[in-house]
Amino acid sequence: MSNRGPFLIIRLISLAFIGLAAALFIFQVKRYEGARLLYPQGLSVAGVPVGGLDRQAAEDRLAQAYYLPVELHYGQDTILLYPAEAGFELDVQAMLSAADQERTQAPFWDGFWDSLRGVGSGGNEIPLQAGFVPGRLRQYLENQVAARYDRPPSAAEPYAGTVNFTPGRQGYVLDIEESIPLIQQAMRSLHSRSVNLPLHASPPPRAPLQNLEVLLKQTISLAGYDGLLGLYLMDLQTAEEIHFLYQAGEYLPTDPDISFTASSTIKIPIMVSIFRRLGENPDPAVVQRLERMIGKSDNVATDWLVQNMMDPFYGPLEVTADMATLGLENTFWAGYFYSGAPLLQIFQTPANLRTDVLMTRDPYNQTTPSDMGMLLVDIYQCALTGGGNLAAVFPSEITQAECQTMIDYLIADRNPRLIQAGVPDGT
Repeated sequence: MSNRGPFLIIRLISLAFIGLAAALFIFQVKRYEGARLLYPQGLSVAGVPVGGLDRQAAEDRLAQAYYLPVELHYGQDTILLYPAEAGFELDVQAMLSAADQERTQAPFWDGFWDSLRGVGSGGNEIPLQAGFVPGRLRQYLENQVAARYDRPPSAAEPYAGTVNFTPGRQGYVLDIEESIPLIQQAMRSLHSRSVNLPLHASPPPRAPLQNLEVLLKQTISLAGYDGLLGLYLMDLQTAEEIHFLYQAGEYLPTDPDISFTASSTIKIPIMVSIFRRLGENPDPAVVQRLERMIGKSDNVATDWLVQNMMDPFYGPLEVTADMATLGLENTFWAGYFYSGAPLLQIFQTPANLRTDVLMTRDPYNQTTPSDMGMLLVDIYQCALTGGGNLAAVFPSEITQAECQTMIDYLIADRNPRLIQAGVPDGT
């Protein structure tokens, strides 16, 4: 009996250790079974750590990470775009199924023994799987961004009550084609979730000629002008016209135009007639007097040119005939400038026969704003292209180079006391 006692104690202790080991083993197995239901430490799905999370918690964490809004910067404005609005869709099921395979790929007992030894499964990465509903992002950019934030350029406009213009404004247009891949890339990123939207800037357009007409009429009204005014202006780039007649607060019909005393502006038609007869290699004396006629408004030089290049007595009527051939029926020169020069003919034109305007005109020279404006346009077109009305009416008689010379003469005629005093240099 005495020998069996110690042996029994040893057996009991051994059984206790075996039971304890079995209990510990079962505990570890149960714990591993529970841990095996969670994603292993170090596992990331689409860059989001999901180690230690179950499937639902991992799904929630992915949604929190990828459904945060993307910042869109349109110039100085910030727009928050939620991915769902752009049709962004995470393929959560596919990614978590891949994560489940990562979680369960090792045999149970191999994984169990590795867990006991503290051997992890490593930091594996499940790549992002996501897509976009076709057309949704484009629709959002068109309807919610471009429609709200695109700004067309605006031209300068007359500022009410003044003679000034408000400045034109630059325009901006969203480049949708270039924006789409940038936004999609931001939505696939965890960290770079801000996009500077590509914009196309467009400069302010030229102010419509109608804006200038509004300003001119407004200026006349503000000045309280009570006389007679005729204005003709053509935009040489667009061929748009401004043409109006004003008298004592009333705008008058412009057809026919109203004639005014031409004074020294008649020297522009005279210049055209001289160049028609000039030919190649002109006499230096003729060139010198042409320069004086336009640059100095020299009456003596004008009379000399016409008397030497045309009929000495009826030369002014030849100038008038040239203008009529060009279709300028209200422009005439009826006598030389020298004192006592005879009036060669009394001209009645549609412009000076109007009965609604009473004014005294010089019977020696008259023109209208539209006649003079159209003649200057003819000279410009001839100088620019060699074509236009002058080339059509007087073929081979007035060259493109001669038209450019006429413009050079006119540019050189600078008088800082008249219109040029009030407009910018180069106008």
